[in-house]
Amino acid sequence: MRALALALGVATIAGCGDDGRAALDGGVDAGLDAPIDAAPPSWPFALPAGFPVPRLPPDQRLTAELAELGRYLFYDVRLSANGTQACGSCHLQARAFADGKVTPSGSTGTVLRRNAMGLTNVAYNPSYTWASPVTRTLEAQALIPMFGKHPVELGISGHEPEILARLSADAGYVARFAAAFPGEAEPIAFGNVARALAAFQRRLISGGSRVDRYRQGDLTALTDAELRGQALFFSEVLECHHCHGGFNFTIATDHAGLPSQEPHFFNTGLYASYPASDPGLWEFTFLEADRGRFRPPTLRNIALTAPYMHDGSVATLEEVVDIYARGGRLIVGGPDAGDGRTNPNKSPLVNGFTITVEERADLLAFLRALTDDAFVADPTLADPFAPPPASPQEHP
Repeated sequence: MRALALALGVATIAGCGDDGRAALDGGVDAGLDAPIDAAPPSWPFALPAGFPVPRLPPDQRLTAELAELGRYLFYDVRLSANGTQACGSCHLQARAFADGKVTPSGSTGTVLRRNAMGLTNVAYNPSYTWASPVTRTLEAQALIPMFGKHPVELGISGHEPEILARLSADAGYVARFAAAFPGEAEPIAFGNVARALAAFQRRLISGGSRVDRYRQGDLTALTDAELRGQALFFSEVLECHHCHGGFNFTIATDHAGLPSQEPHFFNTGLYASYPASDPGLWEFTFLEADRGRFRPPTLRNIALTAPYMHDGSVATLEEVVDIYARGGRLIVGGPDAGDGRTNPNKSPLVNGFTITVEERADLLAFLRALTDDAFVADPTLADPFAPPPASPQEHP
C-alpha cells in the first residue's frame, strides 16, 4: 500500500518523543555520537534466523554484563531526579516497549509532544527519535531523556551528584558496574549509564513472529487470510514494502554488513500544513521540503504499539490503513483541520490506492501476524524489580 505505516507510531527511550536539539538545550556534551564503523563486530547474543549482525559504534562494546546492568538501570525509577520514573515507565515490554498513550509525560508531569516509539529492533536503526538526522547512536539517544530540560523527562540535570550517590549506595549496582566496566577506578558515571542503557536496548531484538516462522519454512504458520494480506503488502498495487520491506519491515535499517546507511524521513500527508509546534525534520534542516517529514518505524509488533504516527493522533491500525488508502488524512474541524492529501511536501508514494473490505481485513491480519509473543514475554528482558507472578493456588 504505497507506504502503509510510513509513520506508524511506536515509542523512543524513556521519553522519547522529542529530539535532542531541543531537549539537551546545549547543556550536555554527548561525547558518544561517534562515526559509524563498517567493520562487523562480535555479537554476544543469539540472533533470529536470517538476521544480520547489528552495527556497533567503533568505540562501544557489548557484553552480557553490560546489557544486564542496562536492564536494571532501564527499569529503575532512582535514575530520575524525583524517583518517580524510569525508562521502562514509557516503554512497557507487553506493548513491545511502547506505552499505549498518545504522548508520554516526563517525571515532573510535562507532556511530551511526540508519541513514545516502540523499541523493537532499535539496534538496527541508522538514527533515533522521530526526526533527528544527527542522533545516530543509542548512547547519544539515552542522554536526551536523562538530561533534557525542554521537556524534562528523567530530569537528571542539576541532580547529578544525588543520583550517582543513590547508585553508589546500592551494593548490587557497585558489583554490576564493576563487572560491566572492569578495571575502571570509578565506573559509576553517567557516560557508563548511557552505555549500559544502550547495551540493554541492543538486546531488544524480535524475530519470532508467525511471519518469521512461515519464512523459515513452517507453511502452517500463517492463515489463508494472512497469506492474502502478505501478498497485498508486497504487491505493486499497495507498495507497502517499498518503505517497510526487508527483514526489519522498514527502509530505515542499518547493520554491520552494509555500508553506513543514512536515515530516511517521509511526509505522509497527516496534515495539510504541519503544526508549527512540530514541523519534523525541518527543525534540523530549515528546508521547506522537510516540513512534516518523520522517520518510518519498523512494523514488527505494530499491533501492540497503538496509538500511531509521530503525535499519536491515529488510534487504530484500521484508521492507519484508511489514511494511506485515501492518500492522506482529512481533518474536519479544530485548529489542525485540513486535507493532508493536498500537502505539497507529501511523499510521492503516499498517493492512495483502492482496497476492498475483504482485502483490508486480510492486510490487517498480516500486520497482526508480525507480533512476536515470545519477545514481549521474555523474562531476560523484563523488569528485575517487579514482584514475581503469584503462584496458582493449589486445590485439594
